[in-house]
Amino acid sequence: MKSPFAKRLRYWSLPSWSLIPMLACAWQPSAQAQPGAQAQPIPVRVEQGTVQGFFELRSGDGRVLASGNASQVAHGGRISSHTLFSFKDGSIDEETTVFSQQRTLHLITDRHIQKGPFFPHPIDVSIDARSGQVTVRSTGKDGKEEVKVDHLSLPPDLANGMVPVIAENMRPDAPQTVSMMVATPQPRLVKLAISSLGEEAFSVVGSTRKAIHYQIKIELGGVAGVVAPIIGKQPPDIQLWIIGGEAPTFAREQGPLYPDGPITTIQLSGTDWPVSPKSGD
Repeated sequence: MKSPFAKRLRYWSLPSWSLIPMLACAWQPSAQAQPGAQAQPIPVRVEQGTVQGFFELRSGDGRVLASGNASQVAHGGRISSHTLFSFKDGSIDEETTVFSQQRTLHLITDRHIQKGPFFPHPIDVSIDARSGQVTVRSTGKDGKEEVKVDHLSLPPDLANGMVPVIAENMRPDAPQTVSMMVATPQPRLVKLAISSLGEEAFSVVGSTRKAIHYQIKIELGGVAGVVAPIIGKQPPDIQLWIIGGEAPTFAREQGPLYPDGPITTIQLSGTDWPVSPKSGD
């Protein structure tokens, strides 16, 4: 596949381990996850391959907080991806995702770990989509590990670890809504409404490129969805940029890494962006 950055090299597509599942946690009451009535698998328009990529995680004032290394391996119709962000303060943000891409995208397993000084509430969430088992490991107020295991009926559009991959498979003129499992620490499903805000410019070594800017709204649903805006706890929108063309590629993602956390930016190493990108507000 062709890439804007290197001939026949396609940068690894960053899963959305980073900004969405942990962000939604603080705005959910404990509730049993239920399958979405309108949930449908996402058709595959762009097949993923075996690649490796490097990323940087920056603070709101532009400081580099962590370096990221990502690898993705294709085994027939199954993709295994692993991302590790190593923070300067010793913190770790790590996610391993396995999904299939045979005509439609289906999550198989996902594990997301956040720990270290940067994260006020360390957590380890594992999802086995086929069996429906969701395991949440967290640290209680007494400092001891707490483990919660649930067996749930999960929808076919479950997007944990796959949101940028889903955006790459979208048509910019066709908004998409998918499901996301969050831990409160009790598992619960929320909806992600993904829509395009048009193209925006960025640069690579002084050369101007364009990326499609997607906005992701977290829809809580139920009583939580009604109460959250009133009490000021509605999750902020997540911003995502995808390079279009024949080989759509993740470029950038912006939002807090955890509930009530500061806005951070994850982007491909070596790319430069406007100081104040369009937010969609």
